[in-house]
Amino acid sequence: MDDNLPAETPSCSPVPSQYLEENCFNPTPLVYNWVDVTESFKEACNTLESGVLVKEQNFTLYEAMSAIEMMDPKMDSWMIGQKVKRKILSFVDSIEQGVIQLDDFTSDELILMMDHCHGCILSWLDGQSLAQTVFTFLYLHEPTEIKSRCLKAFCFGVLKLCDTIMEKIDKARVFEEEDFQLLRYRFKFACELSTTRVIGMMREVEDEYGRLIRSTKSKPQSANADSDDEVNKLLAGYDGVLRRIKFLRLFLQSLTCFGGSKMSDLPAQNISKGFVQMAENLKIMKKTAPLHVDTTKSDDNQSLVPGFEPLLNQRLLPPTFPRYTKLHSISDMYDIYEGIIERLLLITSGAQGNSFQGILNFVTQFSRSNSCVLTRSLAQIHFTPARLPGNQAVDAIRDSLKAFNAPPCLSIRNAFYLQPNVKLCVETFLSQALMAMVKVFQVYGHNYARQREKLAMILESLTVLQEYGDRCDAEISEMMKRFDPEGEPVNHLAYLGGWSLYHTLKIMIEYVTSGFVLKLYSNHELHYIYWYLSEVLLNWLLQTLNRADSQLLYDENMNEQAELRKTRSNKKSKRNKKKTVRDREHAREITVTQAWLALGWGTFKAILGFTMAGKLSCPDMHFDNESIRYEHRFAPFYCVTTPPYLTYKQYRVMTDTTNCQKQPSPEDLYLSSSRHFAAAKTYCESVPDCQDMQKLLLVAKTNLVVTKILSGGPSPLTEKKKINLDFSTHRAFPIIKMTQ
Repeated sequence: MDDNLPAETPSCSPVPSQYLEENCFNPTPLVYNWVDVTESFKEACNTLESGVLVKEQNFTLYEAMSAIEMMDPKMDSWMIGQKVKRKILSFVDSIEQGVIQLDDFTSDELILMMDHCHGCILSWLDGQSLAQTVFTFLYLHEPTEIKSRCLKAFCFGVLKLCDTIMEKIDKARVFEEEDFQLLRYRFKFACELSTTRVIGMMREVEDEYGRLIRSTKSKPQSANADSDDEVNKLLAGYDGVLRRIKFLRLFLQSLTCFGGSKMSDLPAQNISKGFVQMAENLKIMKKTAPLHVDTTKSDDNQSLVPGFEPLLNQRLLPPTFPRYTKLHSISDMYDIYEGIIERLLLITSGAQGNSFQGILNFVTQFSRSNSCVLTRSLAQIHFTPARLPGNQAVDAIRDSLKAFNAPPCLSIRNAFYLQPNVKLCVETFLSQALMAMVKVFQVYGHNYARQREKLAMILESLTVLQEYGDRCDAEISEMMKRFDPEGEPVNHLAYLGGWSLYHTLKIMIEYVTSGFVLKLYSNHELHYIYWYLSEVLLNWLLQTLNRADSQLLYDENMNEQAELRKTRSNKKSKRNKKKTVRDREHAREITVTQAWLALGWGTFKAILGFTMAGKLSCPDMHFDNESIRYEHRFAPFYCVTTPPYLTYKQYRVMTDTTNCQKQPSPEDLYLSSSRHFAAAKTYCESVPDCQDMQKLLLVAKTNLVVTKILSGGPSPLTEKKKINLDFSTHRAFPIIKMTQ
């Protein structure tokens, strides 16, 4: 055996196997005979010629580029703890050295620790690690050792709150790796205590501080002004601690009521009351915020809050590139909580109506509100159709179909309604529609950046549903003819398929418009974006809504005739006809779509005019291929059969102006664009109670003035002006601005 080799082969385990087997009851110090091979390794490297690489077969270039140099402070996150001058103390070490205390906390100290802990919770919800945020609070590691009843109840409440948050987010499954981390790092979350017991502990602390406040107020007032100030400060401190404990209790209690737990029998109104009380307590917490004591400065000039150690769990993290966790400040914490409570109240107050379409519109709008992963998860749990028991989810889809275009196969008035073949066809379609709509709801639960790629994937499911709906319509039409061959000619076309087409078009429009919000489009490619949006998507959506409106009108007329035959009441028939004209189901959405269509055409022609006039910069044709960019933007629409995908060649043919008798000038395009903006202005003014339409009205009015000025031809006022497209007012249509 070579003498240079170590007597014992080094192992990745710190404890040798024979030590575990033979000496488990007789611990002795371990001795490792390590051998320094640095010089031998360098000599071996010197024998290699230039350009020669020694590589293990499974160690590819990918591993080489993603590898981390161990012990390098610039790459190894574990080395962050080696650079600090202070000693990193655990909870036990901090107690032994007297760094932290277990009892006799002042109100200012409690308020500081509680507020900073809430800032850590919000930083954790932003996607940071649990080890680098919440569990930097030393008291959370051993809350049973704390003697202060207030701090102990608070720590148990924080642990239960974090456990409940993880449960809800994991149940909703609408988070990505950049949104949230579910790793628990084997931390304890007070599993031995029930949520009810922890809530009871916090109530006891609330009662205790309530008695302290009452007893302090009942003391006789002193003639000394300084003494009165001290009493007022003491009362404010007691009230600040009380409000923070109550805020945490209400937060935990309200979150527990969402989705499937034992405490979820409470109605939504009671949950909403909890969030309202949270908002009231948050205002008082904000007033007592200046009572904080100053933070301490470590030897390495890092701000430390008493009871917190930012580098405590550094060795629990993987040895990746060092990430410096930025925690939310206490002042930011209040603003963030206000936004969370506002969104939670939106969820508990319910959607716009109880209909399936109203809930879907609410979830779609809610997904654009830049909400955090917690509120998105709670909205998913609260509104997803999959949570409905029994056949309620299928019934919701059936009611949505009836409200959209009233298919004859779902009307009890029709004699073939109870035919077994018709019922089987309809029930199969409803079950498939439910599965597709559950996917749509889940997509809208993800963050806005991830929604775009998931919307492209879900189009395949909706296309399959749409094709099946068209087949069902054709089969039901044949069954209707066979059932009543001598009756009046009726058909069932574009009913089930029309409902599917409507939702497919809405997803396609959302996919295109999300590119504006995410700033994916350059100005030189906006012309074909707005062309496809207007020519294909909005045009088809408008036709689908008009057809559905006609189908509803036909169904109402048939109901009136049936009622007339029964009652023979002309007055009632006229009254119902007036109501039909007044309460058109899709009238509002048709007007909104017409406004979008007019704005789309107006923006398209204005951008064409800017390009022709050289007011928008375009890429060099030698380094650009517009066809590739076009196909890349609309690639998810390949799989959609209706509306059919229009290729770049078709786009060029349909927008070619060389065959026109007169080649349009930029001024002609501006004039035509202004007419579209004028039409959009008229449509927007007809729907005054819609916030989105008011934004569109501002866009239409401003762009109408600008295009009117530009249509007058070059002038000293406009010749040297640059064009700026401002998307700050509306997410899909810009305000055209002329700047120097």
